[in-house]
Amino acid sequence: MQDYEELVSFLGTWGRFQRRVFLLLCLMAIPGGYYLQSVFFLLASPPHHCHIPADRNMSQDWIQASIPEQFGTSGDLNSNSTQQVGVLSERSSCSRYDLDQVQNLSALGLSPEFVLSELKQEDCKDGWTYSTEYYESTVVTEFNLVCSEEWKKPLSSLAYFLGALCGSFISGQISDRFGRKPVVFGAITMLSISSIALAFAPSWPVFTLLYFLIGMGQNSSLIVLFVLGSEIQIGSTRILFSSLCLPCTWVTGMMLLPGSAYLVRNWRHLSLMMAVPGLACIPLWWQIPESPRWLISRGRLREAELLLSSAALENKVEPPHGFFLSDNCEKAESKKSLGFLDLLRTSNIRHTSFILWFVWFSLSLSYYGLAFNMSSLSGSPFLNYFLVAAIELPAYSVNWLVVSRCPRRYSYIGFTLMGAVALLLIQITLHSPPALSLSLVLLGKFGIMIGIGVSFVHTGELSPTVIRNTAMSSCATFSRAGCCVSPYLMQLAVFHESLPLIFAGSLSLLSIALYILLPETFRKPYPDTIQEMGQIQCFRCPWASMSCLKDDEIPIQHQIMGLETVCA
Repeated sequence: MQDYEELVSFLGTWGRFQRRVFLLLCLMAIPGGYYLQSVFFLLASPPHHCHIPADRNMSQDWIQASIPEQFGTSGDLNSNSTQQVGVLSERSSCSRYDLDQVQNLSALGLSPEFVLSELKQEDCKDGWTYSTEYYESTVVTEFNLVCSEEWKKPLSSLAYFLGALCGSFISGQISDRFGRKPVVFGAITMLSISSIALAFAPSWPVFTLLYFLIGMGQNSSLIVLFVLGSEIQIGSTRILFSSLCLPCTWVTGMMLLPGSAYLVRNWRHLSLMMAVPGLACIPLWWQIPESPRWLISRGRLREAELLLSSAALENKVEPPHGFFLSDNCEKAESKKSLGFLDLLRTSNIRHTSFILWFVWFSLSLSYYGLAFNMSSLSGSPFLNYFLVAAIELPAYSVNWLVVSRCPRRYSYIGFTLMGAVALLLIQITLHSPPALSLSLVLLGKFGIMIGIGVSFVHTGELSPTVIRNTAMSSCATFSRAGCCVSPYLMQLAVFHESLPLIFAGSLSLLSIALYILLPETFRKPYPDTIQEMGQIQCFRCPWASMSCLKDDEIPIQHQIMGLETVCA
């Protein structure tokens, strides 16, 4: 099936059928993008201190003085207060002076500043008072995930990312077996129903379970949408879809979330609002076709012929008579399903998979490491997260130009290097004006996002049709493994405030070194079988004639090259 694109060339690249599918698939990416930053708003932790009951009948001075002061540095990455240079003095979040003693001293009319140092402290026995400057209610404030219960907050983030990891792994294999279309709509439906149920979660364990399901639906829908659109579109239209329009649409969904969180400050109402885009996409079932390339790879030629004939009718073109009786189509892949283990079957696909898995892991860790670091920046969290989302629009615009005109490896190396250097430089500006730190964060995000965009397209071009969704989903699984690590990556700041970003930047540099080994796919047709995959490069001398792979794993056209080998 090497000539699939030539086979369907009678449809053209931008007919009415392609335009309709192009637009609808982009719109279906909004629900997945809407949820992408939900962890930062649903689990926001506003400033808080121990609650002082009103029935204590203490003077206002003693109520203020009953919360002890604590001192820290401005490099605290978990603080929601305004960042300043030097030593900070702020009210304790998890302790107060013994209220019985404070009440007695207040009744005696003593001044607080002369006796506070001799009072003992106690835990927040009456709960906490939370700042409502930015949030009316969050999961943290409702279930009191602070102080001794603070460990539950990163665990909820972990549940969301683990859901995305499991969804990536499962959806790819289901999609390669049963089709792209059912998985896309199943994931969006699960996403919307879980979000509605989340708004009525009675406890933290129930919230965490539902958040796991949301993570499964969110990531699965985006990955399979990318594969479905890439297989339906051909030529330059496919590049435009996969590298610009689809990413920009889910970024639009990301940008809608900070605005929604600003208008709806209650987390339960926000959960209900997030379900609306997904519910609006369900009626599109009757407008979105299955991937004809996938149908042919599964040997379902009759269904593919009907689909493409319908597309020809919509485009007002005449299909060639009996175009599915050609030799190319008779050589369609057998109906045997390929699974995850087939990504490890031969040396070539195994080495390619290992490199791509590490690349996706490191990029995701850097992406979310920057996002979690946003809590240390001053200003409104809604504006900060809007800017971090908005920077992805120019990043994907540049990415589209890059993947349309430049080789994949050089593009990835150049822009990821820029992002990694910005990550390493942020540590120098931790005590500088906030605008400088924000600029480096945005520059780092810009470079990392272009690296993600290039690797997304490159992975789809490297993977054969018979196992493309499994390959993409396996990469997304390792990407979500990086997400799972990212909430705990910030804990390295306990040892040194610069360690989290140094670690993320170093992994990005290592991914650049490994990316050199991948084969180039620029302006080459999609492989449909594992045997058609490009050969991985290896580090060797220019005069070496031995290949990295065994002879039986190398296509004939590569075996006859002799000494004309490429030194990476």
